[in-house]
Order: sequence, then C-alpha cells, then structure tokens
Amino acid sequence: MNNSPVIYERRVQTIVERSPRASVIFPDWRAGKECWLFMGAHDDDVTCGASLTLQAGLYENVDVHLGISANGCMGYCRPEHKTTIAAIREKEAKESYAFLGMKPQNLNFLGFDDCSFYLNAGRRFADKNTKAPVIAGATGLQNSYVWLLRKVRPTRLFLPTPTDLHPDHQLTTKEMMISIFHAQGNIWPELGEPIAEIPHLYEYSCYSDFITPPTMRIRTNNEMFEKKIKAVEMYKSQEQIELLVQSMREGGAQEYLREIVFDIMTPHKHDRVFD
Repeated sequence: MNNSPVIYERRVQTIVERSPRASVIFPDWRAGKECWLFMGAHDDDVTCGASLTLQAGLYENVDVHLGISANGCMGYCRPEHKTTIAAIREKEAKESYAFLGMKPQNLNFLGFDDCSFYLNAGRRFADKNTKAPVIAGATGLQNSYVWLLRKVRPTRLFLPTPTDLHPDHQLTTKEMMISIFHAQGNIWPELGEPIAEIPHLYEYSCYSDFITPPTMRIRTNNEMFEKKIKAVEMYKSQEQIELLVQSMREGGAQEYLREIVFDIMTPHKHDRVFD
C-alpha cells in the first residue's frame, strides 16, 4: 500500500505519467546524488511558488539548496520599516525555510537591492564605489549566479517563470540561463571549477502563468500543504501576503512545473523546415 505524501505527474505529449516515486517521474534520477537548487528573486518567492516541490525534495532525501537574489529593501509596507526591512525579511526567511525543513547552511542570500536587477545585470569588476554584492573582486547577477552554480553543482534547477509581471523575477531567470552557459566553461576561474553537466531545468509560477502549459504537477497531502501555508504566513512584514494565501487555498495542495530545454543552435537544426 502506498503511504507516500506526494504524487508526481509528468506530461509527455498526450501521455501523463504518474507515480508516488520521484525517481520514476524526474528524468535521469541520480539516487543518493540528487541536488536541487531553487532560485528566487525575493525571499518569499520559492515559499509561495514552489515550497510543496521543495518539501517533496526533502522527503526524497534530496540535497536541497536555495538562492535568494534580492535583499528585500523595497518590500516595506510601513514607513518605520523603510530602513530596517531588509534585516526583518532575512530573519523571516530564515524562520520560514527552517520551518519547511531547510538546512540553514543551504540558504544563500545574494544581497542585491530590490528593483535594481536591470542595473545589476551581467558582470563587472568592483571598485571602491561599488555598493552591490562583491564576490572574487567582481559584482553583478551573473557573477553571483556563476559562483552559486559552481558551489552547489545542482542536478536540477528551479526558476521563476520568465513571463512573471515582476522584472526582478524575469531577470532572475534570464541572468541564470546565461550563467549556466558561463558556469560550464572555463571563463572566470576565480568563481570555482566549471560544472560538469547542465542541470535539468524547471520553471515554477509565483504570480503569473506559464508561456505554454506546464509539463509536471506535484500533489501532496494536506500536512505538507498546511506547512506551506504557515511558512508563507511567517512573512508578517509583507502585509499583502494574505491575498496570496487565499489564492493558494483555492488552488489546493498542488504545484505545477514547466520543464525547460537548454537549447543551443546547432547545424542543420531547421533544415526540415525548408526541405
């Protein structure tokens, strides 16, 4: 009898595969070596959009890591929090992810200012006037993302859907995709050893829908679902969070993922269009 709290589903064209075992549904499963990296623009993005999937990974004894790109400095809802909100949100995030079961050493706070991702795209060398986060003498989202990829070396990477309304969410995914390209090469050796393989890629939805229908669904029991809700509610400084909680309750104990192909142009790829 199956007592698994999770049901995994994957759609391949018109066929839906379904199993209580992640190893059956996730392609190229590496028993004992699975490592998942969840990327969020903000501290609560993964909690809201993918924390059932995160819990499922922990249940499967996966080594789960988290990258939080922004410091939350623009997320204040009260005037008195204007200069303290970043510290408040980091504390809330640590409590929320600990409640979900994350190891504190697997949380990576990258520290970029909210709403500044366009200004911090790419990579540049730091100088005495640099205020953005510095790693190995350089700054920029790609600098931090390449460093994180080479540090964690994930087998699977979960990203916000790039169709999201929030520019920080869009740039998190856009900058991470080119960072995967960089991380597998010899460029910027001070950021670590190149990754050996490109991780399997998945989009999760935080606020907006996918550009095409999702290809995977993660369904859990009510205990995991209530844990997600309580983890979201721990962000007490985010006073609009109740609207998200209401939407989550309406959606129930399930999350959707869209698999991404890391697609590079190859010779003769489009020959058949003209033959």
